[in-house]
Amino acid sequence: MSLLVVGLSHRSAPVSVLERAALSMDAQIKLLQDTVAAEPAGEAAVLATCNRIELYADVDKFHAGVAELSTLLAQHSGVGLDELTPYLYVHYEDRAVHHLFSVACGLDSMVVGEGQILGQIKDSLARAQDLHTAGRLLNDLFQQALRVGKRAHSETGIDRAGQSLVTFGLEQLAAAADVPAWARGRRALVIGAGSMSSLAAATLARAGVAEVVVANRTFERAERLAQILTEADDNAVTARAVEMSAVPGELTRADVVVSCTGATGLVLTAEAVAQAVEGRTGQPAVAASPDVEPEIPLPTAGAGDENCPLDLAAVPTGFSVMGEAAVAGMDAATLEQHAAWVAGGTIERPGRRSPEADAELITALAATAATVGRIPERRRPEPPAERPAPFFFLLDLAMPRDIDAAVHRLAGVRLVDIESLAESSADAPMAADVDLVRRIVSDEVAAFGAAQRAAHITPTVVALRTMAADVVAGEIARLDGRLPDLDDRQRGEIRQAVHRVVDKLLHAPTVRVKQLAAEPGGAGYADALRTLFDLDPETVASVSRAVDSTDTKDRPA
Repeated sequence: MSLLVVGLSHRSAPVSVLERAALSMDAQIKLLQDTVAAEPAGEAAVLATCNRIELYADVDKFHAGVAELSTLLAQHSGVGLDELTPYLYVHYEDRAVHHLFSVACGLDSMVVGEGQILGQIKDSLARAQDLHTAGRLLNDLFQQALRVGKRAHSETGIDRAGQSLVTFGLEQLAAAADVPAWARGRRALVIGAGSMSSLAAATLARAGVAEVVVANRTFERAERLAQILTEADDNAVTARAVEMSAVPGELTRADVVVSCTGATGLVLTAEAVAQAVEGRTGQPAVAASPDVEPEIPLPTAGAGDENCPLDLAAVPTGFSVMGEAAVAGMDAATLEQHAAWVAGGTIERPGRRSPEADAELITALAATAATVGRIPERRRPEPPAERPAPFFFLLDLAMPRDIDAAVHRLAGVRLVDIESLAESSADAPMAADVDLVRRIVSDEVAAFGAAQRAAHITPTVVALRTMAADVVAGEIARLDGRLPDLDDRQRGEIRQAVHRVVDKLLHAPTVRVKQLAAEPGGAGYADALRTLFDLDPETVASVSRAVDSTDTKDRPA
């Protein structure tokens, strides 16, 4: 059996694909169960975060394993295999170990060096253990990954190479300002009470916000987080909990909103944010900047739009009726009608896409809507000078996203989400400590491989010594029958002499075979030993099962 990982992350796939492929807790459980039920896999674990979805398995066939794991990921994510495949990566054996150790150290994170991934790896292992899908290999692998990650953070300055996603997100919200100076005196609304939301609430409290309001579907968890914030010694914040139904009202009071829930749909729509802006300012929310060139007018009644399914009067000024901005939020049926209308349009738009190209785009968007239920907003760069200074700040750390990306168009609103964080962190400077962590990872991968290969030969060596002990016992019993006049002292001397001969004969080859097996390519020595001594495969397997049982029993919680 060999280690295989198939997955996708922010490095291999766009946010829109990661968002659609996100796995709920129930989907993760079903994926684990189906993976171990599949023929090529004997163990399985899922590492699912806002930035990655990875399936780890112990497989007996590489190609069959890749095909099966890819198919299972597609089935349980709801993204078609043909669409998902271009974004998948595959790591095998030592490369798979290297990948997980790098992930655990924060080298593969969106923000290099962030430490939250260690908790997520621990949760993944615990889930696999609870479902009995993690055997000896994955238990050893994930336990060692946790140790390697902790070593990297304690022995190097990898923490200085980047910050947690929460800290990085708040820095993006504050733009060039110092986060404590920017946050001081503001009112914050935190939606969700999980680990990421709790970290965001604590970070805002330490930064000096005047108030933190926590909203959660389970009110008791929101109350608990608010109590922890109030009783903390490192801040003087006022914290309180509210029901999710109170969020619309709290939006009009909040200056900063952080959302990170497990919801599969939007928690804050563009309409809800627009209403909050209107509640704060007393004026209707407007788009901050045009999405099309000013010299190209919007179609008006009588200009060939009589069959357009859009209510053109309701389209905000500056939104493109022909492009994707106009169709954000439409259902699939209306999109199909709109595509047909665009395809038959006669409006000239110099320098823009042709009606046929727009029709293809909108038809593709319709397919997206049919799959995920809504249209993701596509961003376009906006000159900062064209936007008024923001007064309403939103940080969306969820995957799938909690906040409609269309709110970034509203004047006075600044939205930072996973997509914008990925763009901002792409060119983040790498600290020199990263090189130290990479060396730690390489050393640990080599040590883990050697330990696994050595452990692989142990059942064979134990079976060989068991067979030798049985032979000695049989010969001593035969000698007792042939020489019944021997006294106990003589029998003891003979027994010890035979055991010493056998031990000396087996010592050198068994020590040497363990050394050779620990080297790369040494897996074949166990097979050679079984063949040379004609060892019973079932005896070797029973020893292996006994070792696995002992390791599992003695494993720390």
